[in-house]
Amino acid sequence: MMNFRQRMGWIGVGLYLLASVAAVYYIFEISQTYNRLALAHVEKASGEQAKWSGDASSSSPSSTSWMVTLKTRLLLLPFWVWATIFLIPYLQVFLFLYSCTRADPKTIGYCILPICLAVLCNRHQTFAKASNQISRLQLIDT
Repeated sequence: MMNFRQRMGWIGVGLYLLASVAAVYYIFEISQTYNRLALAHVEKASGEQAKWSGDASSSSPSSTSWMVTLKTRLLLLPFWVWATIFLIPYLQVFLFLYSCTRADPKTIGYCILPICLAVLCNRHQTFAKASNQISRLQLIDT
């Protein structure tokens, strides 16, 4: 039988997944900003290929705003960088919500990366400390 925390965990997982699907749908289907940025990026790339023939007339760096320059440089990042930037926090929140659905409340949050690393380091230190104590006991007993 599930307790209240587990039920709220499953409701949180469902709402999180529903909100993420709605956000992805909005970004790629409804929002025209993404479409304009993608179209501008493609048009700029095709325009640069046409200008590559040696045309010396180019716009001065001061005529473009810093926001346009930033958007252009961010769009040039590879897909794996964007996937890493958005996927790691997304998965961390999802795994935390999913861990709330477990029956044992002591295991909540162990799948979050900083907590997982802290637990692993603590276990290693505890193991090293215990093995030192055992070796000292063996020296005393002999």
